[in-house]
Parts: sequence; structure tokens; C-alpha cells
Amino acid sequence: MNFKITRRVLFSALCIASSVAPVLAEQTNTFPNKPVNIVTAFAAGSGPDAVLRQVSEKLSKLWGQPVNITNKPGGGGFIAIEATQRMPADGYTLLQLDSEHLAALPLLYKSKNFVTLNTYDPVAPLFRTPFLVAVATDSKFENMKDLITTAKADPNKMSYGSWGVGSPGHLGGEQLELLTGTEMTHVAYREVSQLFTSVGAGDIQWSFASVPSSQGVFKAGKIRYIAVAAAKRLPQMPDVPTIGEAGGPPGFEVNSFVSLLAPKGIAVDVKAKINSDVLKVLADPEVKARFNTFAFETITWSPDEIRKNAEFKSKIYEQLIKRKNISLD
Repeated sequence: MNFKITRRVLFSALCIASSVAPVLAEQTNTFPNKPVNIVTAFAAGSGPDAVLRQVSEKLSKLWGQPVNITNKPGGGGFIAIEATQRMPADGYTLLQLDSEHLAALPLLYKSKNFVTLNTYDPVAPLFRTPFLVAVATDSKFENMKDLITTAKADPNKMSYGSWGVGSPGHLGGEQLELLTGTEMTHVAYREVSQLFTSVGAGDIQWSFASVPSSQGVFKAGKIRYIAVAAAKRLPQMPDVPTIGEAGGPPGFEVNSFVSLLAPKGIAVDVKAKINSDVLKVLADPEVKARFNTFAFETITWSPDEIRKNAEFKSKIYEQLIKRKNISLD
């Protein structure tokens, strides 16, 4: 009798345990159940860093877990990459990169045999930034037609600057040359602030510029914007025409997008949750207001759309890099 009761009790206990186990497993595996670390390839205080910190603060509240930011700029992005590429693909280590890290890096450092999207999975978008054409306040260029006409008249005499070889500012200039049949001299700067100071002083004739990186010099009256390299005018600067409107190639665009990635192999459900929650944060009015101050455009891409947009840029960059044999090896 006691033996039968014991068996029944044991059987019941096993049934209860088997029904509870999946629930406990689900609770254990709920993402996130510990702090999330995001490594960024951008310097503290930069536009991408400022955005990431606001987004991470909102994510921390949403997830009930700390979201920590570590800045590892430099090395063309490889310092941040080397710090994350061997981490577990569990969603607890994420990496903030821009589209050039995804699309141009493998083409510029061929000796490294490194393809970003073979090592990382896109997870969530953050923003896209358009670039304006900046000239000195006293420049003779009133529009893109003036600039292109002068460049054609004196091949390689006109100089333009950027914040580094392979940056959107550099490759955007290469694309403008290709589309307009011009040849200009590219000057790469180590410091963004020095770049726009040089534009304002007339040391170089022009450069592409984002709003946050050039606003200090712009507000000081040292530079002005003659066009925006976008399909339409910026709401923040409605008086600045597009490059097409200003006499340049119709539909000409230069932009960069920033996104979050994870070491390759992240679970589909974890990736989907991070993507969904980041999009919730991007829709927050406070975040949208911050984006507006930088003229950053909110993007709501899926991981697959991030990859497709990076691959599209890669095809353009490959043509430009091969044309001038540009390399950082």
C-alpha cells in the first residue's frame, strides 16, 4: 500500500516537474537577464556616441538591465572589432559600426582578409545621416554648378577634404568626380575640427559635412552650406538645395548609416527582440527630438535590410576604390 502511494506521489511529482521545467527554462533564457555591453567604434562625445547613450538608457529601462557603453575608436574600426569578434553570440555583446565599416573596410584592408558581415550579424538600425557640401563663407562658389565648372577647368587644382581615407567624405568626393568627369585632390585630416577650420580658412575649397561635426564652425560664420547630398532638402535647413537642385548630378546622395551588430550566430529570437525593442526606443519622442538636432534620419530596417543596404553601398565603393586603387594596407 505504502509502495503504491509512493509510486503515485513520485509519478505526480515528475509530471509537475516536467510541466514546470519549460517555464523555468523560458524564464532563464529570457533576454536579457543580465547586463548588455555595447562596444562602439566612435569616440566619446561624437554624434553616434551621443545617440547610442540615449538609446542605451532607454533600453536599460525597457529591459530592466544595465546597458553599458565602451568606446574603442581608432584603427579604422578594428580596435572595436578585435574587442568583440570572439565574444559569445548571445546578444549580450553588441557592436556599433557605420555603413563604411560594413561596406568599405573589407575593400580598403584587403591584406587582412576580413569581411565584416562574415563575422557579424546585423541586429538593429540606429540612424542615417546625410552630408552637406561646405565651403568657406567668402568662397566664390554659390552652388554646385560653380564648383563643378571650376573643377573641370583646372583638373586636380581644386582640393576637397575629408575625415579620413575611405570615409563617406572621401568616397563621396570620388563619386562626384566620377559622375561629373572631374579630377580633384583629396586631403585627409586626422581631426574633424581641423578639417572644417581649414575649409573656413580657404586652405581647401570644400568638403562634405554632417550637421553635428560642422555646426560649431558654421555657427561661428566661418563656413556655409551650398547643397545637401540627399534626395530631398533637410527639414532642419529648408533653404539649402539638394545637389541636383544646385546644378550637380540629379539624385546624387552621400550618406552613412549606423547600426548595431552581434558576433555571428546570434539566435533568431534574440536578434528579433533586440531589433523590435530598439525600434520602440527610436520611436520615443525624446529620442526623435535628439535625432532632429543632429539632422539624423531614423531608419526602421530589419536585420536583412541592414545587410542589403550595406551590400548596395559595397558595390558602389568597390567601383570607386578600384578606380583610384585606394588602400589602407
